[in-house]
Amino acid sequence: MSRIGKQPITVPAGVTITTGADGRVTVKGPKGTLERTFSPDMKVVQDGATLTVERPTDSDRHRALHGLTRTLLANMIIGVSQGYQKVLNINGVGFRATVEGKALNLTVGYSHPVRIEPREGITFTSVVDPATRMPVLTIAGIDKEVVGQQAAEVRKVRPPEPYKGKGIKYSDEVVRRKAGKSGKAGAKGGKGAGKGKK
Repeated sequence: MSRIGKQPITVPAGVTITTGADGRVTVKGPKGTLERTFSPDMKVVQDGATLTVERPTDSDRHRALHGLTRTLLANMIIGVSQGYQKVLNINGVGFRATVEGKALNLTVGYSHPVRIEPREGITFTSVVDPATRMPVLTIAGIDKEVVGQQAAEVRKVRPPEPYKGKGIKYSDEVVRRKAGKSGKAGAKGGKGAGKGKK
């Protein structure tokens, strides 16, 4: 991870970074504000529009923290400047995804709709793909971890099944399909099939 940790981070215009003595870092940008507390062993140094992370020793622990701190800081900067989003495709006859207020209502083959309240900082957007006429759900936010967790929770409501592909899947997810049962194969002959005449 040390090779990642040594890479400088470019701070875009409009993003400000504040560091505290206890390892707390606050990143503010056009999309919002994120805060996180890192190990006090890691030193965050800003030089103009460049941010670097320094470690005190080359121990295994500090090398691991070095790369982790750098990656999380880069994610925070991208989040407050550009934001993150996950796109889910909902496949199935009669399946729908509607946004009421901030909450998401899913109609995905159960006897009742499933209502999902968004996590803090998350917004849902649902549109119908004109090509497939199926709902496409976008989950957006500034915290990469929260966006990913919210998308996983929505997908868990109705994971894609391998036979017809019905369910909720990520837009870039490939569902391994299985062949269905052959149906009438082996049904001929009935009881006693295969017995020869005496």
